[in-house]
Amino acid sequence: MKTAIVILNYNTVELLEKFLPKVIATSATHADIIVADNASKDGSAEYVKKNFPNVQVLTSTVNYGFAGGYNYFLQQTNYEFVLLLNTDVEVTDNWLQPMLNKMESDESIAAIQPKIKYYHDKEAFEFAGAAGGYIDYLGFPFCRGRVFETMENDNHQYDDSCEIFWATGACMLVRKKVFDELGGFDPDFFAHMEEIDLCWRMQNAGYKIYYEGSSTVYHMGGGTLSTGNPRKTHLNFRNNLLMLHKNLPKKSLNRILFFKMVLDGVAAMMFLFRNGTQHFMAVVNAHMYFYKNIENRKAIRAKTQAQIKLHNTKNIFQSSLVMQYYIGGKKLFSKLVR
Repeated sequence: MKTAIVILNYNTVELLEKFLPKVIATSATHADIIVADNASKDGSAEYVKKNFPNVQVLTSTVNYGFAGGYNYFLQQTNYEFVLLLNTDVEVTDNWLQPMLNKMESDESIAAIQPKIKYYHDKEAFEFAGAAGGYIDYLGFPFCRGRVFETMENDNHQYDDSCEIFWATGACMLVRKKVFDELGGFDPDFFAHMEEIDLCWRMQNAGYKIYYEGSSTVYHMGGGTLSTGNPRKTHLNFRNNLLMLHKNLPKKSLNRILFFKMVLDGVAAMMFLFRNGTQHFMAVVNAHMYFYKNIENRKAIRAKTQAQIKLHNTKNIFQSSLVMQYYIGGKKLFSKLVR
């Protein structure tokens, strides 16, 4: 096999019981299937070994998170293509082959995602990926089919195949040689936004990111950290600053970081009044982490900048998503102005 499906797992044996059989049934003829267990303590690895002997099981002794975990396990594999798959994803018939066909048709494609719909409401797109990811110039991520908290139903408006800015880590097919060339995910991220950072670096290195609308999966979401978890808020705000610092050109770096931090401050105050102190402090601590580690991150930025062939802004919206959404009332992707 030249393709592997690698399912990163941490204490989600109940999700493996629920979703792994369908992955095997629909994919075993196209790819090797690997469960990469991130030091689970719920018997996940033993369960897979006992019940699915044709599935490879790799284990670690510590939990490296999403970013470090995939880096650790993919170093132990040798495939042309690797499909990174969350444990809380339900696949469908013929979900994998359209993405493989697209990847094989164009060597400049480094990553590709399918249509991501919501497991609990299968007419709706799902938050983490929907019909392909984008960001605005301040680094706010959004998707075709999902802008901030506004979700669209799938009315076949995104059945196409097209270039996007980022592909979701929930179900992401990558060209492994490119993944390796760029050093994989940033392990400091641990989890959240590491796929956006990787896709940004891939594009700056001259590659393309794609969405394939003829492939569909259903994502449950919140399999490891729920939306209401302050830890998730902390990682999202922290990693967004780390990503901007790494990838922005020198001429716009300080200006954009300043405006982003101001908007983060506004968001923190909204958390304080709406949700109490936990999410407020999650944003504050995200900024404190960034300030404390800025010197250490300068070497990482320098390495990232050295890999850049061209600062690719093709799929970065050069207008403010916050202004369009909250002031302009543009809640749908089709209404946004680039």
